[in-house]
Amino acid sequence: MPEVDLVFPRAWVEFVNPADETEVMRCDLTWLTSSYTCIFGTGCAGIYADAPDVGCCTLGAHFADSDDEKRVAGYVAMLDETLWQFRPDRAKVKRSDWVDTDDEGERKTLVVEYDGQQSCVFANRPDFVRPDGSSGAGCALHALALTLGKNPLETKPDVCWQLPLRRTFRDVERPDGTTYTEVSIGEYDRRGWGPGGHDLDWYCTGNPDAHVAPEPLYLTSAAELTELMGAAAYAELVRHCEAHLASRSRLAIHPADPH
Repeated sequence: MPEVDLVFPRAWVEFVNPADETEVMRCDLTWLTSSYTCIFGTGCAGIYADAPDVGCCTLGAHFADSDDEKRVAGYVAMLDETLWQFRPDRAKVKRSDWVDTDDEGERKTLVVEYDGQQSCVFANRPDFVRPDGSSGAGCALHALALTLGKNPLETKPDVCWQLPLRRTFRDVERPDGTTYTEVSIGEYDRRGWGPGGHDLDWYCTGNPDAHVAPEPLYLTSAAELTELMGAAAYAELVRHCEAHLASRSRLAIHPADPH
């Protein structure tokens, strides 16, 4: 199905973070009450036509900072050949086996080519089968989290579990001279990828094919939003989302949602 236009009316809510009065949360109710869900493995066409099996993992994942990389490294050490298709055949994996740098010197996960498709080194392909005969396709770090009984946001790079939620910060000065930090939570649409986002062959957030969840996004991504906002701010967000959904004159519904 065709994607909707990038520009359309949105409903936003602003509220002071109950846990930090210096922060004002600015949240996109249109996005957070939408029926979007990740459809990797169930209809995702991949961001590039020549790599349909690896979703948005084609370019590898940039680390947010050294702490992000260090945390991931601890879990990489736990990956064995039953979970990670491209694990090097050696007892101890080196950092250089899975970390690379981009043209600007920023650190990211290594990209490998397999069967004519490029992707993050942790992206197992459809032909990867685990010892019990089950499919091993998908992120090796995600599979590790499920094996350990953890949420995948604990094992994966920050950018991987946050997408397609987008958190930005802005310092704001009021007319009376007081200041606060604006924390925006919104949709990571094509523009979030930079100028190159407009060249992606397919993208999910504005495509009706991905707006098929039985529950709204603020519920299905509760763990991620809590991590991004804090528990108190998330609880306040839930109250505003529920009020928005219950409103008889609900405005600014996401155009990719079924009507």
